[in-house]
Amino acid sequence: MGGDWTAIMPVKRLHAAKSRLRGAVPLSRHADLALAMVLDTATAVISVCDLIVVTDDPVTATAVTELGARVVPDLPGAGLNEAMRYGADEVTGLGRRRAVLAGDLPALRPAEFDAALSAVGDRAFVADAAGTGTVLLGAAAGVHLNPLFGIGSARAHAESGARALEGDWPGLRQDVDTPADLATVLALGAGRHTCALLRDLGLKVACVPAA
Repeated sequence: MGGDWTAIMPVKRLHAAKSRLRGAVPLSRHADLALAMVLDTATAVISVCDLIVVTDDPVTATAVTELGARVVPDLPGAGLNEAMRYGADEVTGLGRRRAVLAGDLPALRPAEFDAALSAVGDRAFVADAAGTGTVLLGAAAGVHLNPLFGIGSARAHAESGARALEGDWPGLRQDVDTPADLATVLALGAGRHTCALLRDLGLKVACVPAA
């Protein structure tokens, strides 16, 4: 597996995370859902390679540290792309291969993540299920990452010279921005943290923990 890779995952403060997902669970448990998705993503990543989480959220920091991740504060404090660039190019350094991803991939399988890393080459990205966003961007040692996440990021990454990876990785491609996305993830099979939260809420979901 990806022993010479370091993954970087930025995480907002939980109270401000995943605003478009509000209403999927009771408001009082929204932050818990955001954290559960982070933990499922982190669990899959850590089984493949080292993980650095860039966050100023103390609850997230404690939880991912217990999983085995390294936590660094978001010193740039300038948004998603700067947090990714900081974690990848400054904290990790250009001497390693680096990949960045968001923490909302609760159906991610380690085998999918490992296969995507193996296909990166110099610099490449994985588009989301809709084909317009980006779920992962990777770069070889010595290559600046130049993350361009946001609306239309798949096109932006392609225009910047990154290669689009075409693997069949449904759990990697399905991020969760809306209640409909969450339903899709549950059909794929989410990880144990997300499943446990939803079952704790009494929701009857066909949720099989990710392999």
